[in-house]
Amino acid sequence: MEWVTSPTAMQRTALRLRREGKRIGLVPTMGYLHEGHLSLVREARRHSDVTVVSIFVNPTQFGPNEDLKSYPRDPARDRKMCAQTKVDYVFAPSEADMYPRGHSTYVVEESLSRHLEGATRPTHFRGVCTVVAKMFHLVLPDVAVFGGKDAQQAAIMERIVRDLNFPVEIIVAPTVREPDGLAMSSRNAYLSADERKQAVCLSHALHWAQEAFRKGQHEAAELKSGMAKVILYAPQAKVDYIECVHPETFEIVPVVKKGAVVVMAVWIGKTRLIDNAIME
Repeated sequence: MEWVTSPTAMQRTALRLRREGKRIGLVPTMGYLHEGHLSLVREARRHSDVTVVSIFVNPTQFGPNEDLKSYPRDPARDRKMCAQTKVDYVFAPSEADMYPRGHSTYVVEESLSRHLEGATRPTHFRGVCTVVAKMFHLVLPDVAVFGGKDAQQAAIMERIVRDLNFPVEIIVAPTVREPDGLAMSSRNAYLSADERKQAVCLSHALHWAQEAFRKGQHEAAELKSGMAKVILYAPQAKVDYIECVHPETFEIVPVVKKGAVVVMAVWIGKTRLIDNAIME
């Protein structure tokens, strides 16, 4: 496994690999890896000859009062986990290399990003789209794998690939969960022991919604109300948003049809968690 920090070196390596006829798979991450990330690596390996994991805590996707400085980091642990999962290259650039002095160019998606995370975190997706576009130019992947937990982000990645003609196949892998149902996330590390127990309210609410949908409840308002009640049984839980959306446009829908996505953001104490489920 090779650890690369220079964007120029990464791009030169990618160009060489492409000349050799190698198919490159990219897994973009912000580090502090867990089993969810490793499942994306394994998926990338199934679709490529060479696997690249990028590790970069991207400052442009954090708002002014968000957790950029406290975001969990453990490069040594990340290196060990990548080696164990047989990653070929880890691309870990510095902020100065990715955003040189005077940087003023951004990639903005203006439709899917208007709601939900985009409304709550206005500059978030501008930062995500920009850094992923840069990663695509530097790593030159044939395929990029994203996690299903960030459903809106995954849909936006598919959109920028389509709209900007990136020659990249996007694969959205299923959400990986803890045994009790909590979606794996680097931010779970913020939770105290008591908050960790309460955090399962997110998956419980999604299960409740799926069961209610199967039994014939298709009114979004009723599903949202029922989910909120499940979540608020947890004393430290506070709902940021719960919405039912179209799976492709992410427009909010009043009537839920098969294939619609229920998405949520919930505060557990001072930790904000997101999750989603498809209504089937």
